[in-house]
Amino acid sequence: MLKTIINAWRIPDIRKKILFTALIVFIFRLGSAIPVPFLDITGELVDSTAQGGATFMNYLVMMTGEAFNYGTIFAMSITPYINASIIIQLLTVAIPALERLSKEGEEGQKKITAITRYSSIGLAVMQSIAYFVYLRSRDFISTDIEGNEYTGFFLFLQAAVVVCILTGGTALIVWLGERINEKGIGNGISMILFAGIVSRIPTMAGTLWQYFQMGGGYYAIVPIFAVVLLLMISYIVWMDNAEHRIPVQYAKRVVGRKMYGGQNSHIPLKVNMSGVLPIIFASSILSLPPTINMFVNAKEGDGWYDHFFKFFNSDHWLYAIIYFFLIIFFAYFYSAIQYNPIEMANNIRNNSGAIPGIRPGKPTSDYIAKVMNKITLLGALLISVVALLPIIFSLICNAFDHTVAGLSLGGTSVIILVGVALETVRQLESQMMMRHYKSFLP
Repeated sequence: MLKTIINAWRIPDIRKKILFTALIVFIFRLGSAIPVPFLDITGELVDSTAQGGATFMNYLVMMTGEAFNYGTIFAMSITPYINASIIIQLLTVAIPALERLSKEGEEGQKKITAITRYSSIGLAVMQSIAYFVYLRSRDFISTDIEGNEYTGFFLFLQAAVVVCILTGGTALIVWLGERINEKGIGNGISMILFAGIVSRIPTMAGTLWQYFQMGGGYYAIVPIFAVVLLLMISYIVWMDNAEHRIPVQYAKRVVGRKMYGGQNSHIPLKVNMSGVLPIIFASSILSLPPTINMFVNAKEGDGWYDHFFKFFNSDHWLYAIIYFFLIIFFAYFYSAIQYNPIEMANNIRNNSGAIPGIRPGKPTSDYIAKVMNKITLLGALLISVVALLPIIFSLICNAFDHTVAGLSLGGTSVIILVGVALETVRQLESQMMMRHYKSFLP
């Protein structure tokens, strides 16, 4: 990876793209530090240890790189666009009109991209309104000279300014991501998400050092945490590169005076076909009950709902079990949407190919579906290890001392960091290779 980056930096064209991407990331981090008018957040808005690390608020803090925690103009970050992309992707399967657009090539993809942009703006408006209501309930909105909250027209003015700025911040981030795709090294949205998560690493490192300085059992826990984190990164790299290859043999055919085909090839199926999406879907669903509990302010012993909400705290064993099964479910769900065994079998047959020992047509599609089901289950189990390991580590830390629960780094963060880093290296290698082959063109 380091060698690829160094080689890319030596090429002037790619170096300009890297510098342009760095400039966009700097603008994003600068906007993440500029507060929104009328907000008066003096400290951290969300305390992960107090909320058990399981609320949707903590998820937003992680995805926005602490911007949500301090009420800045990029507090919504890229999350509305990610949610809109997932929703439109799912609706493409359910709505025939969107499915037709997805099959119309580049023009259809442009229309779907435009629909995704408008949908993300709508989601940003709804999230911004909910954010303002939440801040007002926590007394983080500016008051008048006498300390009273504004009402009537002034309250509407406050809400309008906050919602417009937060929504505009989301639209600006989407635009910045598209600029990275056009003039930078590519993978723009993921790069912004990567930058937000990386910005939390110094804070985590400082926290680790503070715990280490406390001495005692922390001399053992902090190094163990660092070793587990390194092993998790290595594991994710191995999992991301693992693939299963279905052999395909193409028959020879004569076109004019030339003979084509006759070679052996394969269909590569990544073991982790769905990436981090099952974890994002599962964590989003499981974070809703604790978030509802936070809004209704359920007190201990108030009733049955209090005992119900306790099951969805990350320090409860039932949370880990439900989390595990949701990851497996969404892995199968996403695989069924993205990959069509019948279409894959038809493509093989149309290109005069066949899987050795399998008849063309339905037997081929059944075979591919069977293999994909096994690969999906294996990938879901592997990604579940990454998702559940931080929870298990947090439970062990709680058994030792409840104050170290915040040490656990979410598996979602690690998968995103490693995945984006590997994809960026592939982008650089691809651009260097294309530049090499351009010299052969007239």
